[in-house]
Amino acid sequence: MNIAFLINQTHKEENGFTTTLLAYEALQRGHTIIYVGLADFVYIDDRHVEAHARVITADRAIGNKEELLGSLRRVEKRRYNMADIDVLWLRFDPVMDMYNRPWAAAMGLQFAQLIKYMGRLVINDPDNLVQASNKLYLENFPKAVRPKTLVTRFVSDIQAFMETQGDKIILKPVKGSGGKNVFMISAGAPQNLKQTVEVIARDGYVIAQEYLPEATKGDLRFFLLEGEPIVIDGEYAAVQRVQKEGEIRSNIHQGATAVKAQVDNNVLRLVEQVSGKIKEDGMYLVGLDIVGDKIMEINVYSPGALGLASQLTGVDFVGHIIQHLEMKVKGFYR
Repeated sequence: MNIAFLINQTHKEENGFTTTLLAYEALQRGHTIIYVGLADFVYIDDRHVEAHARVITADRAIGNKEELLGSLRRVEKRRYNMADIDVLWLRFDPVMDMYNRPWAAAMGLQFAQLIKYMGRLVINDPDNLVQASNKLYLENFPKAVRPKTLVTRFVSDIQAFMETQGDKIILKPVKGSGGKNVFMISAGAPQNLKQTVEVIARDGYVIAQEYLPEATKGDLRFFLLEGEPIVIDGEYAAVQRVQKEGEIRSNIHQGATAVKAQVDNNVLRLVEQVSGKIKEDGMYLVGLDIVGDKIMEINVYSPGALGLASQLTGVDFVGHIIQHLEMKVKGFYR
C-alpha cells in the first residue's frame, strides 16, 4: 500500500509518537510511507490534489524508528499525486497550529475532503471530523456517559454552573490538547475564577465540567478501532494515566505516569454506549479518556499512548492495527 500520513510538520515528529510507530510498522510490512504536512498540498483543477511530500519506500535500509525519523528529515520533498495513495491517515493535532498557523488545520481537512472525493480512503473520515473538531463532539453521545457540562465565554454563566455543582469544577478550552489550560476551581476559593476564565477565553470558548472524585486516580486512555475495543489475548489497548502529586492533569506531557490499565465490565459497558456512533461517523482509530463511569474526551485526531499500551501489556497493538488496515483497504477498493 501507499499510506500517506497527514501531520503538522516533519520536524515536530518524535520517536515515541503513535504516528511514528504506525509508520514504522507499515514500512516493515512492505508498504510505502508518504509524509504530508498541512502546508504541503497543491490543488490543480477539477478536484485534482497533489502534495509536496516526503516518500519513504520499503527498500530503504531502516532498522528502527530513529532511522525512520532521520530518513524522513533527509528525504527531499517531491510532488506526489494523491490519486496514487491507498490511504490518507489524518494524524495532525489542530491545537499545535492554533497560534502560528491558524489556517492550517481547517485547510488540511478541506484537502482531505477533496482526496476522499477523489475516491481515496481517508481516516478518520474528514466530513465528520469537521463536526468533531473540538471537545463539543462528546455532546453528541448519550447523556449518561458524559459529565455535566457548560460551554460559554461568560464568567457569570460559570459562576451559576458552579453553584449547581457544589465543591469543585474543571475549566478547560473547547479546543485544546495535552492538558494545556486545564484548571480546577474550588467553591471555597472562587477568587481566581474570573482570571482563569479570561485566560482560557483568549483562545475561544470555555468548557466547565463537573468534577469527578475518581479523577484523583488518574484517567484511562482506551483505544477503539472502528468503534470496537482493541483486545488481543485478553489484553486491551489501554493505559491508566496517573498524575503526579499536586497535579490535576493526567496527560503524559504534564508528567503523568502510565501504568497497566485494569479494564472491567463497567468500562466495557461505557464503551458499548458510544461505539456505534463512533463507527457510524467513520472514526477509524479513537482514544477515549475515561474517569470513573464518564467519558471526559473523545480524541479523534491523533490519539497517543498506543506504544505505552503495548509496552505495558507486551502485546503488539500497532501491528494489529496495520494488519486491520490492510484488510480494510482490500475491501475498500474491491
